[in-house]
Formats: sequence, structure tokens, C-alpha cells
Amino acid sequence: MVPILSDGSGRDTRGALLAPGMRHRHYGAFFELGKPYLTIRKVAVGAPLSASLSLVLVAGKVTDSVTSGFLPAAARLSAMAGTAPVTLLTDRPAEHAEVFDGPIVACDVTDYREIIARCEDLAPAAFFSNSDFLQAPTALAAAYHGLPGKDWRAATRAKNKALMRRHLAGVDPVFSAAAERVPEDAPYPLVLKPREGVASEDVFLVQDAAELAIRCEEIRARRSDPLVVEEYLPGELHTLETLGDGRELRVLGSFHTTVSPPPYFIEERLAWAPPPPETEQVLAQLDALGVGFGACHTEFVVHEGRARLIEVNYRLIGDHCDFLMADLLGAPLFDWILRVHMGEPLPPYEPPANDAGRTAVAEVVLAERPGVLTAAPDATELTDGSVTVSYRPQRKVGEQIALTRTNRDYLGTIRAIGPSEDKVEATLKRFRAAYSWTIQ
Repeated sequence: MVPILSDGSGRDTRGALLAPGMRHRHYGAFFELGKPYLTIRKVAVGAPLSASLSLVLVAGKVTDSVTSGFLPAAARLSAMAGTAPVTLLTDRPAEHAEVFDGPIVACDVTDYREIIARCEDLAPAAFFSNSDFLQAPTALAAAYHGLPGKDWRAATRAKNKALMRRHLAGVDPVFSAAAERVPEDAPYPLVLKPREGVASEDVFLVQDAAELAIRCEEIRARRSDPLVVEEYLPGELHTLETLGDGRELRVLGSFHTTVSPPPYFIEERLAWAPPPPETEQVLAQLDALGVGFGACHTEFVVHEGRARLIEVNYRLIGDHCDFLMADLLGAPLFDWILRVHMGEPLPPYEPPANDAGRTAVAEVVLAERPGVLTAAPDATELTDGSVTVSYRPQRKVGEQIALTRTNRDYLGTIRAIGPSEDKVEATLKRFRAAYSWTIQ
């Protein structure tokens, strides 16, 4: 265990916290289908600061992305630069101390004022968070210190689904309303969801006002935060993975997503695929939201040539697809993202020579019943012929499993990369057959 640090001052630091808006200026775009990134969009912003002191990583719960991705990347960067080690700010210090042996500062990370106060003696060179919920407070802390970061207003719009729809109304109008104030002539079916929810939790397709009332009552028994309804958008579900440095917005790639049948929306499988031709429409909507710095994971559907946003997660893709993407790119993706927040430009990049024709899939193992997980494989990496396979558990043996019909039902993720779809599919089947996941 490592010591948990806190200045304990409780002081309320206030001041002029208005962050300058990110002004976008387009210089055109180019596409190379089949490449891991296909678009560069230039953005006019102020000159960045170079990394000189300590990176402050702001985190909530423990995640593999932070523990196995960003913290090791931060350690590498500090060692290369000869700077102070990364400092972890979190409201769950004891949990992080079990997996991280560096400095940890206890902090209410949902409050930007507390982040600023706790960092008074740290002389931060950069602020970074990969949490959905902590993008805006982290951006405000960076703005207070005059450091590179996301526009806090863009981060707020991306997180709050009602604000996002309102802001995009002039670009792509989508019916949206508070769940308690749905007009009689609403265009059912509608998607009911928490206004600032994650992981498909409490997201349902409802066919009429009666079903809406039943689902709202059901959700209210579990949570009290605001709910919204949105027009159901048909089409093929895709993701767009982007990384911006304040001057360029680079498309790293895209996944084609398979979801469970309605009324639930569980993401069951993501397959690496060339971004669809409608990608430019997605980039235009991200631009309208002010999204252009750091990593962003955008979900959208394509229907009859039209791309429509489902949600914007202003952080790196999760559920181990971040590790899959890093493997595919053959690049230090986590390092790249942190370097951007330290004020460095995106590096030149050429895709791996063997990129053409490669197939990559992230497939989840879902709980099918509630109970105790009594058997499951440990983290595994292996080679099956020409296919590389990695498995990362998301639940531990002995853990109580509650069936939620959301992404919280994931027991683990299987990642496979190979030269063809047939070989990858065959390998996935063999892997599932070789291991067991038992809930009793």
C-alpha cells in the first residue's frame, strides 16, 4: 500500500475560470480508405505549453485503461523527460492504491475547485482524465492553470445528452425531451436513457406512453438523476475514434458495433472497419460541438446516406477496445494522448506494413444469469496460428453478478487480430470452447 496524500485545507479556491473557446478553422480534409486514420482537420488555437513538471491524472473508479494504459504511459514519459512522476487525483484513493504505487492525492474530483486547491503545491504541467464524468472539471482545472486542455463547454455538451441535442438542433435535429415532459405527439418509439448515463445502463426502447411510464417507474426505483427520451435513430451502428492536438484532428479508425435486440442496447461486439463514407458528416457535428482536443469516442448510426450521432464520449474508447486499437495502430496510443495534453503535436504516423486486409474484433463475454461467478479464465495472451488473442477479465471469480441487461454484464473481453475474417472467427470460437465462465 502507498500513502494517501491530502492537504486537508478544504479551502475554496475561486477566481476567473472562463476558459477560452476553441475556435475551429477548416483547411480541408483527405481520405485514404483502409488506413488507420483518414482525416486531418486543422484547428486554430493558442500555442501549447511544453511538458516540464508533473502530469496530474484525474480519475474516479479503477479501470484497466488508467491502470494498464495511461499510468504506465505517464511513467514512461516522466522517465524520458526526467520530470516528477505522475500524480493521481481521485475520490477512491484506497482502490487505486491497490494497483498503483505512485503518489495519490485524495480529492473530490467532481469539483473543479477541489482539483485546483489540491494541486496548489504540485506545480502541474498538464491535467488529464479518461473518465466520462470528469472531463469538464479537469478541463476547468487545466484552463485555470493556463495549460492545454479541452474546452470545458464542449466537454459539458458531450456529457449532457439534452445539451448535446439542443446544441446540434441546427445541424441535425433529433427529437429530445425530459422524460417527465414528453408531448402526446412524440414520435414513438423513443429511447429512454439517463441524461448523463454510461454503459447502456437504464437505456430502453419504449413503444408508447404507457411503456414509458412503466420504465420510468422501474428506473426511479434505482436512481434519481434526470432522464431523457430521444427519437429512435435506425441504421448501422459505428464508432469514430479521433485524437486532436489543438491544430489537427486525426481519425484513428472506426468500429462497426453489434448490439443486442431491443428493448436493450448492450454492445456485444466491435469489429474494426474503415470509417464509412459518411464520416465527414460526423466530423462536422463534432466540430459544431467544439470537440477537437484529446481523444474522443463517438457513436453514430448510418441510415440512407445520413450519419446521426448517438452519443459523444469525450475520452478514449473503453472496454479494452483501446488496447485493441493500440495493437492495430502499432503505436504508443496512450503516450500519444498524454503528449497532446502536455502540449505536444501529434507525431507523424505510417500504418504497419501488414495493415491491409487485417481483421480485428473485440467480443464480450456476457453474463446470462445472476449469481456468483465461480469459474472464469485469468488474463490471457496467446497466438493461434496467424491470429493473436488477448483476454482481459472484467469481473473476478467470487464476485456477485447482478444481471442488468447493460454493458455492466460484461464478464470479460476477447480481442483477436488476424489476417482474415474467417481465421479470426474460427479462433474466437476455439477460445470460447477452451474456457468456461460459470455463474451459480
